[in-house]
Amino acid sequence: MHRRDRRKARPGRTRWKIVAGVFTVLVISLAGGGLAYGAHLENNDGFCASCHTQPETLYFERSLAAPVDLATFHTTKAVTCIDCHSGDGSIGRVSAMTSVALPDLVHYLNGHYRSPATTTVAIGDDHCLKCHANVPNRQDFNNHFHVFLATWQARSPSDAASCVDCHQSHVTGGIVDAGYLQQATTDAVCQRCHASLGAGG
Repeated sequence: MHRRDRRKARPGRTRWKIVAGVFTVLVISLAGGGLAYGAHLENNDGFCASCHTQPETLYFERSLAAPVDLATFHTTKAVTCIDCHSGDGSIGRVSAMTSVALPDLVHYLNGHYRSPATTTVAIGDDHCLKCHANVPNRQDFNNHFHVFLATWQARSPSDAASCVDCHQSHVTGGIVDAGYLQQATTDAVCQRCHASLGAGG
């Protein structure tokens, strides 16, 4: 009798497993589809700007005219906001969506967003190197600052510079022929590196 009871219970368990499996597949599909659709929307700078506040809306408006800073120069090469604001590959994209875009969206929808907006997750060197991987490898004096950057970062990770310390994307008035670098800002970074690596001033 005990065995019969067990046999009678199995069809119900099987049905429950099927329902749970279908539900799991549905949730995964919806989440995956949502991420894919979000990624598609994030490729459109206008979509991103529609929810952002100042100064991001200003940055977007600048991108519609002639380049005045490094970011607007990038738009002439068909580089979108998310291209710079995410790491390499699918993992970098998903990380940006979950750690930056999703919290930003929640804050925007509930009205608790910062205005003017501030960058909460710094742009790492990996974001730049996914397009500029060859830059640190050019072995000539005019590139020594890029070559020795990794040494500085390894020796003094807490105070070493990163790409964006010199290459500030949204600051206007830089030297156009030098990638919109700001002379005073870049000189200060150079001095810090020389001091850290013992190369003098």
